[in-house]
Amino acid sequence: MTITTLSSRELNRDVTRAKKAAQHGPVIITDRGKPAHVLLSFEDYQRLTRQRRTIADALAMPEAAPIEFEPPRVTIVSRPAELA
Repeated sequence: MTITTLSSRELNRDVTRAKKAAQHGPVIITDRGKPAHVLLSFEDYQRLTRQRRTIADALAMPEAAPIEFEPPRVTIVSRPAELA
């Protein structure tokens, strides 16, 4: 994987170069010398977003069916500690 850095001015002048570079790794776009944006191939973007999906995200999706969940009640009994 190759990381390419381009200034926003370079990006504006040669978008094709940035798109080609994104096929080999992320392209960091700087604004006044500081990293401001990252350009990724769509494949890399999909891979990254799939990894971050949690069960909570999946359940929050509008197409998720309602789930009934009733966990069993737990009774906790305490006892004196043995210090022998």
